[in-house]
Amino acid sequence: MTTSLKETVGRHGVWSIELRSEDPARRGELDEAAAELEELGYGALWLGGNSTADHAAPLIGATRRITVGTSIQSIWQQDAATTAASFAVVEAAHPGRFALGLGVSHGPRVEGYRRPYTAMTGYLDELDKAGVPAGRLVLAALGPKMLGLARDRAAGAIPYLVTPEHTAQAREILGEEALLAPEFKVVLEADPARARETARAYLARYLELPNYTDNFLRLGFSEDDVADGGSDHLIDAVFAWGDETRIRERVTAFHEAGADHVALQVVTPATGTTLPREEWRRLASLLG
Repeated sequence: MTTSLKETVGRHGVWSIELRSEDPARRGELDEAAAELEELGYGALWLGGNSTADHAAPLIGATRRITVGTSIQSIWQQDAATTAASFAVVEAAHPGRFALGLGVSHGPRVEGYRRPYTAMTGYLDELDKAGVPAGRLVLAALGPKMLGLARDRAAGAIPYLVTPEHTAQAREILGEEALLAPEFKVVLEADPARARETARAYLARYLELPNYTDNFLRLGFSEDDVADGGSDHLIDAVFAWGDETRIRERVTAFHEAGADHVALQVVTPATGTTLPREEWRRLASLLG
């Protein structure tokens, strides 16, 4: 019997867009980094940047036990039949090691974007018919309806760009059995000005997407908070920065709010181009 995702992912994981590189010349570097992250004690690797099973498979092969998941694969990227076939290949080679994280992406990024909740429901219906088990699926759910779908049709939810307050609300909707694994950004910088500068530069791209800004407004942030790259109030809510004690406390706040697992994304001025391996080591050390 396959162990549930909630049991295998542990308390902390790494969210990384860099680990999904398609450059063959980087294959050895990526595999080595994945193996080290496993040895550092992280329980899961979450691949950003509209990733697929094809991105996850080499990293699973390079490691022994760590869960590798997509965070996320857009349902508009490939049809459900192709997704189910790719899932079956990885599952046959590495049973229980792959988590298929799905999301509806964003209207500004998808041509023909329409009725995201209905589209996700239909996609899950097709995966179910193809034999993809709900226990290996997680949804990038932000709002109440999608969180309810994650509870009823998947193993749980992997919300992106959220706060402990959102986590508490999500836990109420999901109930106790479902996996709740929010992503949380970390800037390993104690100086407030430098930390916020790095965070704000990275956050700007997300503040152009209504799924995220609408969610911030639901959480009580103002229109001013989501304008001009984000207020200090917003930056400090969605990024952990500071000394080790402060960062540890910010991560712990998600667990106290109801998270089973926190997917930690290290943000540096070079995010998206360079593997932050030293920062991952520092983070593992401060989290114990």
